[in-house]
Amino acid sequence: MDETPLEYLVPGNGKTGTGYLWVCNRPGGDVVFHGQTSRAAKCVEKIIPVEFRGIIQCDGYAGYRSFAQNQEREGQIRLAACYAHARRKFIEAQEQAPRIVGWLLRQIGHLYAIEGRLRQERAGPRLRAAIRAAQSRSIHERIHRALVRLKIKKRYLPQSSLGKAIDYALGQWTGLGVFLEDGRVEIDNNLVENAIRPTAIGKKNWLFVGDANAGQRGAILYTIVENCRRHGLDPYAYLRDVLTKLPTLTNQQIKDWTPAAYARRLRSEHQLQAAS
Repeated sequence: MDETPLEYLVPGNGKTGTGYLWVCNRPGGDVVFHGQTSRAAKCVEKIIPVEFRGIIQCDGYAGYRSFAQNQEREGQIRLAACYAHARRKFIEAQEQAPRIVGWLLRQIGHLYAIEGRLRQERAGPRLRAAIRAAQSRSIHERIHRALVRLKIKKRYLPQSSLGKAIDYALGQWTGLGVFLEDGRVEIDNNLVENAIRPTAIGKKNWLFVGDANAGQRGAILYTIVENCRRHGLDPYAYLRDVLTKLPTLTNQQIKDWTPAAYARRLRSEHQLQAAS
């Protein structure tokens, strides 16, 4: 889960307000965008189903922690942190301490090299968990020991770029280790960030949306287009077909016209044609 700012027009004064596109991605599944007018923790309450129990992978934003620590869910939701976020903060601090940061980045690089091999081999959760336990855990612990030593020595001010990077990583350390314990969890949040990236390109072109409610309408369209992309569909061809047939469909039939269902139907038709 992640969020990205979205400017919208505020009627009457010619100014824009800042809303957010909140994005949820199920690894191996679909992605859903939600338009909200703020980044408040209550937005997470609106998006995550009440009955959800499990792991949420996210950045260090306090709103997620507040959601997970709610009394009704305490102990039933775990937060998995993102190694890419931690890595970025060290990259920003590279000029301050090139040797130290270089060493830390190499260790994180070793973790990513292992993940790259697992991805190439299309390893399932069990194999990923086993390989991570045998190879990644020791690297992860080595990084932790180095960060603790740097923190104890107090060589870098808390407000310096490296000081902030160290504090961020240590503050997220429990969450950064979740991927070692559960083979379903990724090392980072890049899957959802990849889904967000096209919106950043769009925002450079259209700058803002018309009003606060337009954020949710945009989120619906982004959801459709991104899921078409993931299922190998041409978004324009999909929307043209679906919108043509939509007036004759019942509510019960809508589930058969999602991008995932549509892609499955096309594959089945192609297989039948090939067989004949």
